[in-house]
Amino acid sequence: MAGMNDTILRFGYPATLIADYKHWVVLLRPDQPTLGSLILAARGEARAFGSLPAAAYAELGTVTADIEAALKRAVDYEKINYLMLMMMDPHVHYHVIPRYAGQRSAEGLTIADAGWPKVPALGEAVTPDADQLRGLAGWLKGHWRR
Repeated sequence: MAGMNDTILRFGYPATLIADYKHWVVLLRPDQPTLGSLILAARGEARAFGSLPAAAYAELGTVTADIEAALKRAVDYEKINYLMLMMMDPHVHYHVIPRYAGQRSAEGLTIADAGWPKVPALGEAVTPDADQLRGLAGWLKGHWRR
């Protein structure tokens, strides 16, 4: 099993860990353009999507189904965006942004989807403090498939 790369560490692992899989980790995104925004990151050192092992692609179906079910329970999103940007952080990862009209609240935070219904407004993200991040991570873990 591959380890944690610098990209995973930069997104706050282990404090932001929501779910752990053999080839992937799901992290709470430290900046929240919408409530429940996540990072889906591949373990290991792959810097190109095509460089992942075949087993990572197979597991991706399970991981995305878990993400979508948990976020549906948590924020009742209307759409979900998977953005593979990899500009600043070179290892394979997605920004998972649940999309909705209006706003959603949890753990003392209320976050509007400022980009709805167009592209996500990543530059208008809310940055929770350390206590709020811990609270949001625990809240989302509670919505995860057991």
